[in-house]
Amino acid sequence: MPLSRFHSLRTYLDQLILGQPLLTESLLTALIADGHLLVEGPPGLAKTRAVKALCDGVQGDFHRIQFTPDLLPADLTGTDIYRAQTGNFEFEAGPIFHNLILADEINRAPAKVQSALLEAMAEGQVTVGKSSYRLPELFLVMATQNPLENEGTYPLPEAQLDRFLMHLNLDYPSAETELAILRLSRNEALHTEPVTVEPITQEEIFAARKAALEIYLAQPLERYIVELVMATRQPQKYSDELASWLDYGVSPRATQSLERCARARAWLHERDFVTPEDIQAVAPNVLRHRLLLSYQAQAQGISRDQVINHILSLVAVP
Repeated sequence: MPLSRFHSLRTYLDQLILGQPLLTESLLTALIADGHLLVEGPPGLAKTRAVKALCDGVQGDFHRIQFTPDLLPADLTGTDIYRAQTGNFEFEAGPIFHNLILADEINRAPAKVQSALLEAMAEGQVTVGKSSYRLPELFLVMATQNPLENEGTYPLPEAQLDRFLMHLNLDYPSAETELAILRLSRNEALHTEPVTVEPITQEEIFAARKAALEIYLAQPLERYIVELVMATRQPQKYSDELASWLDYGVSPRATQSLERCARARAWLHERDFVTPEDIQAVAPNVLRHRLLLSYQAQAQGISRDQVINHILSLVAVP
């Protein structure tokens, strides 16, 4: 089990991505749980740097795609090109055919481009014309959204958001962390004190995924996961206040994602069993983008995180 190698990778990421421990742990969780991340936060919070650092720490290739309103699906997936020499069409693969993808400002692209990316995320393939093409077995997408600007954006529908394993909200670092970032950037500019790590092979990643799936999850905790999900769908059984805040609950994908992320977190924390704390720790990131708040909740300024915390307080812990 290559756990020590992942600890080294976690240390490497924390040394390069200062003040964002949630981001680095979530990247590793998504890598082990075989899912994709949606990261929302102001610019300059090392979102691009984080996924590039992860790529340096694993044996894989990386590509950044800047989403813009004039982007076409073919710019993402590739297209059939006519070769005059042979008289045939040949498929020219697009940038999506890499192991780690940064989909920067995904909400700036129109719906057809978003759909092409989401097919790749959900199916592990792209379709061009009448043919489908498999993506690499190791395939992770980290999509970003800028919450500060809404002009010229195409918000992702809730059904498409559901295809992301987790949704993270990032905030600015503290003053002490900002000072450390200043010093790190200066050292990097002077090419001093380089931080390196021996890359983890793809075989080790697949072995870690298998090991995480074998982590023991007791039946009461399975029921606990289901109860958390049911509290979003039948909130009236738990409290009238919760029922007034929710229009729609989360899908079965949320149940599966809670289990996978809890197992991955337990494995990363060197345990061979899942605890209630593992489930509670991943619940906000797994449920945040899947809840549909009522107009009453929005009018009261109730956030999704407040709703999730309320659910966690209402559902009994086994």
